[in-house]
Amino acid sequence: MSLPPENITSFWSIAAYLGGVLFLLAFMLGIPWLLGGRAWGRAKNDPFESGVVSQGGARLRLSAKFYLVAMFFVIFDVEALYLYAWAVSVRESGWVGFAEAVMFILILLAGLVYLVRIGGLDWAPEQRRRRAAQHTNSAVAQAPQNK
Repeated sequence: MSLPPENITSFWSIAAYLGGVLFLLAFMLGIPWLLGGRAWGRAKNDPFESGVVSQGGARLRLSAKFYLVAMFFVIFDVEALYLYAWAVSVRESGWVGFAEAVMFILILLAGLVYLVRIGGLDWAPEQRRRRAAQHTNSAVAQAPQNK
């Protein structure tokens, strides 16, 4: 089974491309290895950021709320992207496009209202908010009343 000459030339171009990629890869990894410093000092492996020696560990536990807010940001950022694309083509889309954009905004607004109602955007847990409210109420009750 022999291939037509057109297919063989396309294989050569792919092979040349892959050869160039492998050469660049070897060059970018090999030159720093050959020319890089070999000195090992006392602070060689210490993390160093902006002239400040770090203290403590790099592992920081974050609440899931941070990730939820990040996901909400991405969702509403994509909304802005779609609305920008709609605004560019508003004349071509006409009233039908306007109605679709309004429906899109209303669906996302309903999602935002749902998030607020279920407490997805609340930072403090419910117990902490209750304690803060009780503390405020007891402070108001204990304040001297001047009549």
